[in-house]
Parts: sequence; structure tokens; C-alpha cells
Amino acid sequence: MSSTTTLSGKEVAKHNSRESCWIIVHGKVYDVTEFLDGKPNYQPSMLQQALSEQFQITLVSAHAQPVFRFLITAGGSRIILKYAGKDATQEYDPIHPPDAITNNLPPEKHLGPVDLDTVEKVEVKITDEEKARQQRAAAKPPLDEILNLHDFEAIARQVMPEKAWAYYSSAADDEITNRENHAAYHRIWFRPRVLRNVTKVDWSTTILGHRSRMPLYITATALGKLGHPDGELNLTRAAAKHGVIQMIPTLASCSFDEIMDAAQPGQVQFFQLYVNKDRSVTKRIVQHAEKRGIKGLFITVDAPQLGRREKDMRMKFEAEDPSEVSKAGSQGVDRSQGAARAISSFIDPGLEWADIDWFKSITKMPLILKGVQCWEDALMAYDAGLAGVVLSNHGGRQLDFARSGIEVLVEVVAKLGEKRGLKFPNEKFQLFVDGGVRRATDVLKAIALGATAVGIGRPFLYAFSSYGFEGVDKALQILHDEFEMNLRLLGAPTVKDIVPGMVDASSISSHGSTVPGDRLYDSNYESMQHARLRDIAPKL
Repeated sequence: MSSTTTLSGKEVAKHNSRESCWIIVHGKVYDVTEFLDGKPNYQPSMLQQALSEQFQITLVSAHAQPVFRFLITAGGSRIILKYAGKDATQEYDPIHPPDAITNNLPPEKHLGPVDLDTVEKVEVKITDEEKARQQRAAAKPPLDEILNLHDFEAIARQVMPEKAWAYYSSAADDEITNRENHAAYHRIWFRPRVLRNVTKVDWSTTILGHRSRMPLYITATALGKLGHPDGELNLTRAAAKHGVIQMIPTLASCSFDEIMDAAQPGQVQFFQLYVNKDRSVTKRIVQHAEKRGIKGLFITVDAPQLGRREKDMRMKFEAEDPSEVSKAGSQGVDRSQGAARAISSFIDPGLEWADIDWFKSITKMPLILKGVQCWEDALMAYDAGLAGVVLSNHGGRQLDFARSGIEVLVEVVAKLGEKRGLKFPNEKFQLFVDGGVRRATDVLKAIALGATAVGIGRPFLYAFSSYGFEGVDKALQILHDEFEMNLRLLGAPTVKDIVPGMVDASSISSHGSTVPGDRLYDSNYESMQHARLRDIAPKL
């Protein structure tokens, strides 16, 4: 069929089955029949199991990273078949880069444009729960009433769709590490200095040789469009305005090039990399990133398998009707383990220290390991000639009871000083921390203990999920104001004046001595959920 032929909606509607499945995205028709699971002509080289953290089908061409994802619920490809013969744009947009399907589906599967006036509309039923959510969103407070990053989280919890909130906020197992990431900062106390001239204070710094107006960066978080139609572009624009660095995620909703194109001239950006088993794919991604001007490659090393994020998993068990569950079971679909298998099929669990030399051979970008959790591995990274490490437990989403990055920082600084004579912060080997940061005081504690900068992720997701670009802009302005105030109160005119003697971290490893009654955090944190009775009342 000619790709220039304008199809009618009536013709497309005929192809609504496993035997012939066409979908419409942005006014174009695509044949996705052979990519449905269970097809005789299923090609594993083109369709890999869910590669992201959302139980997704991901179509992968030989020349691209995995980017074409449809959410899977009970029946495997049921969500695709729901839109067979119809317009799937509304389902496609929140989790896909706009060019994903055009770049990754073979040309012969591009069937041409469609006359949208003739296309059957997919009926969108607005539930009572959704109506209530929309009412809450309409009632959210104006931005000038948002005073801190906790406020964004509290509002996001009320106005985001339940499944999006569950995905962003979920963490591993009992979510102990998720809470500990924040609580650990409560065990560090300041030792301010007085009678210092703080008329002018400067909290700018240098990260991997690049200036930043704050000692922080926007760390990588997946699937931004779940929270807002502009997804990661909200972060790109706000980072440019405030002169901070954005780390682009491998699993962004916006395409990599779309994010790079949205950057301002001279804007510094890093890239977070999940390493594919197919090293040729990884090589192409890395070298394309370098060609586009990425200034640092952060290789994620803490996710050889996906952690069990039960809050998010419970959302996947909700089916349109109870019969879908039995259908899924009969097809052998084990959704409780599907994501773990999925991420294992994408990320190379065989990644090891010997691979560092290979990365050095394919790029000149500074290499940083993201997800180091003990001093021994930080020492090995230094000895391997890397530019630094991010002391991180993946936001508490991987191994529960992994220690906080700030606690690991204390031991890394001590041990690398003892064994290699290093002093921190160190331009040759830089230490970064992420996880649980909600205040400028958290950042300053990390700086005092030897970090070059701190990564912040979820708070910016909550900010744009609630208020779009203006939310991220406001969040960065809040941090800006907090830095100014706290530098003065600490008696530190510049970031370089934030020294170890300004903090007392002697209780950092006392896990049982967190601040009691932390009601501010508890009011935002959603307690662990339990299995719930299914609604089996007949639908009238």
C-alpha cells in the first residue's frame, strides 16, 4: 500500500484483531500485527519484553534504543488490541517520544495518512474518581502559596492520576530505604560560624568542569509525560533558566534529540545510561550523545534487575473486569515478576569492572558510575580512572535496606582519604549523592561532607506534575532562596566555605535514632498498601 494514500477510518477499523492489527498515531496508520505477543511470526529481535519499569512492550530497531512502549495490563497485548483499528494517540503520547513509532517501526509498516474525520473515536469514560481528581486539580493552591519542596509532593499526591502517582512515588519492598534516604539527613547537625561577612553570598559551583549556579543537578527520572504532556522538556527549560545541569534519562518520554533541541545554546547536559546487552546499541547511543554535546556519561550500575515496587505493582493488577485476571493466568502472564524479567532483558546483568576499558574506548566523555553503595566500589572506580561516582540507591527503588547516599558518603570520604590520600571535594574524582533531598540544607550537609553536588529527582517530577514548567521554576527558586539564607546563617560566603567542621555527622549510622514524629514527611509519604477486595458487584 502506498504511504501517500489517504486511508479512510472505515478501512482502518476493519483491522482490529490479532490477525490484522492497525493503529493510528498522530494521523498516520501503522501495522503492528506482527508485534503482538503470541503471534506465529513474532520476531524476538524486533520485539523485546517490557524494557522499562512500567510493564511495557518495547519495539526495538537495530539502530535505536528501546523507545516504543504500550502499557500492558492483564492480557499482554490487550491494551494494543483495545485501540486496534482506532486512534491510539491519546494512549501513546504520555509515555512515548513523538518520533518513536516512525523511527522504530519498519517502513513497510507505515501505511499512510488517515482522514481523521472518518475515524471512529475511542470512547473515554470519565469515572467518578477521575472527576474527583479533576476537581482537586482545579482547586490546587496558587504557586505563591507553595513554600517548599514538600508542598509540591503533597499537591501532586492529590492531583496526579493514581497510577502515575504510584509509579513516581513507589519504592522497593517495604520502602524502608526510601524513607531512610530522607531521614538520614536528620541525623546530621550544623555547627554554624559567626561574625563573618556574609553581605554577599555565592552558592555557584563547578561540576565536572562546568559552572552551575547551584551545587545540584536535576537527576534522571523516567517517563516524564506520565506527569505532564511536556515531560522532560519542563526540566530542560527550567534548568536553562536557572543555570543548573539536567541529566537526561535513557527512558525519557521525550526523545533524546527533542530534549537536546530544546536546550539553550551552551546549556550543559549529562546523560544517564542503562547498558544494553547488545553493546553495538549502547555504542551508538553513547556516541550520538557525545556528538550532540553531552558533557558527562552517568552509567547506572545498581539495576541489573528491577526491584519490587509493590505500590506500582498493585496498579497493574487492576483489570477492567475480574474475567481479565483469569484470562491472564491462562496465558501464563505473571505480572508480579514480569517487570523484573523485562528489565533483565534490556539491561546487561553481566556488566562488570572489566567493561570500563571498553567505555573508555568508545567515548571521551567523563565517565561516572551511578549507583555506588560502598567505599570499596568507590575506591575501585577511582583506581579505574573514572571521573567520579554517584552514591545512590536508585531512590530506594532497588534493594530495600540499602543505606542512604549521604551515609555512604561519610565512609567513602574517610576510606579514600585513608587509602589514597584524597581530600574532598576533589576535582579529579568527584563524589555525588542523590536520594531524599528536599531542602538546600540537605545539599549543604552533603557539600560539607565532601560531595561536589547533589542530584534531585522526584521533587521536580512532583513540581511539573502539579504545575508544569512553572512548578519546576518555582522549585528551583525556592532552593535558590534557601541557599542564600542558609549560607548566611552558616557563616559561609561561598560553597568553598562549607567545610567538614560546619557539620556534626557522628550519628549518621545510628539508624534507630531518627528524629521522632517527623509529621511533615509522614503527611506526604504514602503508607504501604495491602491487597484489597475486588469489586465484583454487577455493572449496570
